[in-house]
Amino acid sequence: MTDLATRPAAPLLRRAAPALLGYAAVRALGVVVLAVWSAARDKSALTLLSARWDSLWYTRVAELGYGYEVRLPNGDVHSNLAFFPLLPWLERAVSAVTPLSYAHAGLAVGTLASLAAAWGIFAVADRVYGRRVGVCAVLLWAVLPVGVVQSMAYTESLFTALAAWSLYAVLTGRWVTAGALAALAGLTRPVGLAVVAAVWAAAIASYLGERRRTLPRTGGLDPTPPFVPNRSAESSGSARPWVRALGMLLAPLGALGYVLWVGHRTGGGPLGYLDVQAGWRNGFDGGYAFARFVADKFTSFPSAPAGVGLIIGVALIIWLYAVCVRQGQPLPLLVYAGVVTALALCASSYFGSKPRLLMPAFPLLLPLARALAGARTSRSAAILGGVAAVSAVYGAFWLNGSGPP
Repeated sequence: MTDLATRPAAPLLRRAAPALLGYAAVRALGVVVLAVWSAARDKSALTLLSARWDSLWYTRVAELGYGYEVRLPNGDVHSNLAFFPLLPWLERAVSAVTPLSYAHAGLAVGTLASLAAAWGIFAVADRVYGRRVGVCAVLLWAVLPVGVVQSMAYTESLFTALAAWSLYAVLTGRWVTAGALAALAGLTRPVGLAVVAAVWAAAIASYLGERRRTLPRTGGLDPTPPFVPNRSAESSGSARPWVRALGMLLAPLGALGYVLWVGHRTGGGPLGYLDVQAGWRNGFDGGYAFARFVADKFTSFPSAPAGVGLIIGVALIIWLYAVCVRQGQPLPLLVYAGVVTALALCASSYFGSKPRLLMPAFPLLLPLARALAGARTSRSAAILGGVAAVSAVYGAFWLNGSGPP
């Protein structure tokens, strides 16, 4: 495992500046290409970014609160209770202190959150592998094929920012901060459970590691713990176990509080939120529905290449996670990325959403970032520049077409 003690303590803004400037340039390229493409099709790029698909549901929550639902002809009920409240709360707060509408406030929140997410990703990668890998990791996250979502009034950027900084807090032993950020992530998306799992796994591993260090060496056993975060002001001294326990207690409060509130409001009890999701035909079936979706692609030749592409994509994701394990990523990163990936691939939700749902799993990019960091700067820049151009064109095409669901 990487020796975290050798890494710099605080990811100052100056240290992260190259990553943030590169990230801003990539996203600016994407927005410019989108604006040109949309204008050619007589569409508004601003509307595409701030007032379509899920953005409309969040805006409606910000404006009118919860309770709105749409009943479809097939009997499905789409309730806005499916959407977690942190983004609408922020939209309402920003709109209250600025002249921005709720939709444009959501876009402003998403844009600022994307920069915070990029900084958090840099902080984590820099902590584990060094500054060069941190810059490459941020740029790889920026050039993802669905990276245009990072510039939308969606929750992906906000959630990734909270998750990345919570993981960084775990890596530096700031348990209360990690728990508080995990709670906020749990108020943002259902996948906030992945951040909770990472905090809990790291806290338990840290506790077991301390127990092992206090025991005398017997039988040649190595007392080195599987995960030992660096100590900080929050984790030093005799209060450390209580601080760690407080962080663990805080972590699930966001997601748990909202789910229980929805259950109370709908009369469905603790599992009432699952009924709301079922109205959207969302659920967790272990990947059965997705496997059937992929298999159906092979029933005709025109769709068969898409089926092959989906299989290759899933295999690549699994391979990347295996490489993360083999390279010895810290436990909280592995737990977080594993849970995000499992929830994305094994959910019976809209299959076109899966690339977007996988976006917060940024630790999967670290093996690629390490490879890019090891190459010559000119070669890495050429690769990232080419992929950024392709990503910008694809994002404009996608947003002017069917996506993102």
